Amino acid sequence: MPRIHFQLQLAELKDKLLAMAALAQQSVEAAVDAYLQRDKGLCKYVKQNEAAVNTAQRDLDEMAYELLAKEQPMAIDLRFILAVIKINGDLERVGDQAMSIARRTKDVLALERVELPVDFAAMGEYAGRMIRSAVQALLDGDARLADSIREMDDEIDRMNRRAQADLLKLIVSEPQSTKQAMTGILVARNLERIADHAADIATDVIFWIRGADVRHQLSMSLD
Repeated sequence: MPRIHFQLQLAELKDKLLAMAALAQQSVEAAVDAYLQRDKGLCKYVKQNEAAVNTAQRDLDEMAYELLAKEQPMAIDLRFILAVIKINGDLERVGDQAMSIARRTKDVLALERVELPVDFAAMGEYAGRMIRSAVQALLDGDARLADSIREMDDEIDRMNRRAQADLLKLIVSEPQSTKQAMTGILVARNLERIADHAADIATDVIFWIRGADVRHQLSMSLD
């Protein structure tokens, strides 16, 4: 019976993490839409959602640490709880990045709209897909899917570098658009950081399933 109770608690912990992930994803989608549509109402929604994300993070951490203290889990269950704690932190930081995009959006609402040479919608969709895939890898215990997410990170890094270069060129050619372009540079960076957190989540899923720390494997392969 104690073992069954512990497994039920682990299932509840996973459910809480999935709910946290849903909040973080909603924040990202709303923030990108707010920026693209210059929508002040969506900025307010992101801010409200940030409070919910922060509350969810505290509740989940409390439950995870309580399980560690009371149950003293071994092997794969221990790795799962440790992975949940780390993933929970990454999801909270995803929410922070979304809030940052909302703040950037509010900064440009009073400025003239300028068509920037960056497909922010594509960047946002790609980062969002990485988060969804990382959560799916957790849900399914799929280390191969987690591996593929880490590889996806290279593409959004490329998109970010291209965005930075194109926006800097715009600043040189159209100095009057400097504020809008600088905001675009920061938003692109926020989206790239969101993708980084998705890759970190995938790394934690691999740690849970395989018991392997693969944080530096991709970077080492480039040397």
